[in-house]
Amino acid sequence: MKIARYLMRNTALVNIPKQIERFSKYSPSPLSMKQFLDFGSANACEKTSFVFLRQELPVRLANIMKEVDFLPDKMLCTPSLQLLQSWYAQSLMEIVEFQEKNPDDGKVLSNFTEALVNIRNRHNNVIPTMAQGVIEYKESFGVDPVTNQNVQYFLDRFYMSRISIRMLINQHTLIFEGSRNPAHPKHIGSIDPNCDVVEVVKDACESSKMLCDQYYLASPEVIIKQVKAKAVGQPLHIVYVPSHLYHMLFELFKNAMRATVETHESSPSLPPIEVMVSLGDEDLTIKMLDRGGGVPLRKIDRLFSYMYSTAPRPVMDNSSNAPLAGFGYGLPISRLYAKYFQGDLQLYSMEGYGTSAVIYLKALSTESVERLPVFNKSAWRHYQTSIEADDWCIPSKEPKKLGKYDVNV
Repeated sequence: MKIARYLMRNTALVNIPKQIERFSKYSPSPLSMKQFLDFGSANACEKTSFVFLRQELPVRLANIMKEVDFLPDKMLCTPSLQLLQSWYAQSLMEIVEFQEKNPDDGKVLSNFTEALVNIRNRHNNVIPTMAQGVIEYKESFGVDPVTNQNVQYFLDRFYMSRISIRMLINQHTLIFEGSRNPAHPKHIGSIDPNCDVVEVVKDACESSKMLCDQYYLASPEVIIKQVKAKAVGQPLHIVYVPSHLYHMLFELFKNAMRATVETHESSPSLPPIEVMVSLGDEDLTIKMLDRGGGVPLRKIDRLFSYMYSTAPRPVMDNSSNAPLAGFGYGLPISRLYAKYFQGDLQLYSMEGYGTSAVIYLKALSTESVERLPVFNKSAWRHYQTSIEADDWCIPSKEPKKLGKYDVNV
C-alpha cells in the first residue's frame, strides 16, 4: 500500500495498515434522520453511542483511507496529501485505542468524548488542505481526462465521508459533552426537529448581502415566496441540520448575487433574485432564480468539478474575511450536503438571462438516510477504467460538404 510506505516512517503509526485492512472489510451503517432524532431525544444513552461509534468511526475512516491509495502517486507525494494522511491515521488510531475499554467506566466515556473533540478540531481544515493538494498536483503535472474523472469520483466520496464522520462526532459531543447551544435549546445535537426553512433562507440571504455589499457596494433585492404550503401562512418545517442547509443556500446566494451585480454593473438598478420554497408529501424544494446572465450548457458540469474553477487561486491564510470565490469547491460541496440525506442540488441555466438553482430535500425524516461511500470491488474497479471512445458521432467545427451522390434524409 502506498499509504503504508509513508506511515512506516512514523513508528507510532506502524499498525495503521493492519487496522485499515481490518476495518475496511466492514461496510458503514447509514443512519436515518429519524434514528438520529429518536436516539438523541429519547433517553439518550452515552454508553450505547460509545459502543456504536468506536466501531463505526474506524469503519468509515478505513473505507475512505483505502481509496486514497488509488490517487496518482505524484498527488500522494504532495505535502498537503501527506499531511492529510497523517491526520486520518492519527485519528483512526486514537479511536482504535477504545476498542477494548470498558463502556461502564465513566472516565472512559469522558475520555472518548474528549478524543472526538480533538479529532474534529484536527480535521477542521481537511477541505482546503485537500484542495491545496489538488492544485499543487494540477500545476506541476497537469490533468488528463482519465485522472480528472478519477479525482472527481474520489473527492465526491472523500468529502461525503468527511461530512458523515463530522455528523456522527457532532451528534455525540453536542449531546453528551454538556455544551448544548443555549440559542437553540430544542436542537438534538446539530439537528433541528422543527427546522424553519424560510428562516434559514433569510439568514443565508442576509449574510450573502452583507458580503456582496462589502465587495461591490451594492446587492440585489431578494424576493422569497412560500408556495404550496400544507397550511397556508404557516412556516414550512422539516427535520434537518440547519448548518447544512445554510451552507448550501449561502453558496447559491453568493453566486447569484455576484453574477447579478457583475452582469448589470452599468444598469441603474439590479434585477431581484427570486426564491420559492415548497413543501410536498415527499420533497422540500427550494428554487432560486437569478438574472445574472447564465452560463452555456457545456459549462454546467464544470461548475461541479473540483479540477476546474472560474475563481483565481486563493491564498490560504487566517483572514476572517470570507472571499466570494475561493477554491471553486462551493457548489460541489453544497451538492454533497444535499445528497448526504438523499436530496440533490441542480442547476438550470439560460445563457443570456440567468440561472435557476434547485435544492431538493426529503420531507420525511424516515426517508432522510445517510448516503455513504463504501470501499468494495465495485469502487476499486472504477479507478481501473479508462475513458472509452464515444459511441456518438461528434460534429467537427467545419460542416461536412455534401458530395455529388450524398442524400440528405
